[in-house]
Amino acid sequence: MDSQFFLPNTDFSLLGFQHIAVMLFFVLAGYLLIRWAKKRSPETQHTAGIVLACIISISVISYTVIKIFDGPFDVQKDLPLHLCNFLGLTIPIFAVMRKYWMYEILVFWILAGTAQGVFTPDLDEGFPHYRFFKYWLEHAGLVLFIIYASAVYGMRPKFKSIFKAFGAIQIYLIFILGVNALIGSNYLFLMRKPEHTSLLDVLGEWPYYILVEELLILPFFFVIYGVFKGIDVLSDRFGVKQRGRVEESMSRPL
Repeated sequence: MDSQFFLPNTDFSLLGFQHIAVMLFFVLAGYLLIRWAKKRSPETQHTAGIVLACIISISVISYTVIKIFDGPFDVQKDLPLHLCNFLGLTIPIFAVMRKYWMYEILVFWILAGTAQGVFTPDLDEGFPHYRFFKYWLEHAGLVLFIIYASAVYGMRPKFKSIFKAFGAIQIYLIFILGVNALIGSNYLFLMRKPEHTSLLDVLGEWPYYILVEELLILPFFFVIYGVFKGIDVLSDRFGVKQRGRVEESMSRPL
């Protein structure tokens, strides 16, 4: 196709203009969305969360459909099995149901995993390529959504949520290892590092970086939990009211 939306380009670079600009855009969009939602009814807050989640999910689905019909589609690379793709497809379920056990897992998976893709993106194509839009709607969108759920719904992880999220990620890793072994793929980068610069570059060679990641996951989860605790302490000290907290997250974290 001749459209700039489909023509390959290599205009994106780490910490280049487009990278900085798109991060600032999502920071501003997230701030305005959360500020707007906090002034609305719980029903409107819920609807807005569903819309945001569906936009993220549609970006993943659309990318897969485009790859199938426009090509080339490679089952070793293009199935939505990387963690961010999987989260993008499943996030509307949480947005509709708002089950607290889902939040307990999602908040750690997204902030520990997806956020890394925001700061060290595995991306060549810049604006206005369709993969540029898909990548940022998915990665920055997921981070925005979980912050939205925390700030607007009032949900907070509990101490035991750390271990629930850790156990769940082990199950997912085992599943993806099986898929990789079956079709010769590299989903979750369990078989080799990504081609582009990433945080994995400082963790050693394969398979040692996987072991290092496993050792870092729990401490990282503890840091995320500590950040939430710190925010709540500051909010209580300065009298910031939290609205829209769902029943399951009304109790204070352990």
